[in-house]
Amino acid sequence: MSVIAEIIDTLENKIEKLIIKIKSLERNTQEIKIELTKSAQIIENQSIEIDALRAQYETLKIANSLLGSDDNKRDTKLKINSLIREIDYCIAQLSD
Repeated sequence: MSVIAEIIDTLENKIEKLIIKIKSLERNTQEIKIELTKSAQIIENQSIEIDALRAQYETLKIANSLLGSDDNKRDTKLKINSLIREIDYCIAQLSD
């Protein structure tokens, strides 16, 4: 009987160690999920900031062209033509 008791004790010890390991892994998983959520939020904020900076860059590029820079004159002309077409379309819609 003592052999069976030793086996049971060994199994109990191993099960206790496994339970401790499982709890540790669950804590680690929870921490990683929290970190992942924070990282996703940071990425989303940075994406929004990048989009805003790109829009600002385009605006500055157009303003620079309007001030006499020859670098982006073509883009500025295209943008102005596009805006004129949009205005014409709006006027046509209002006329109907």
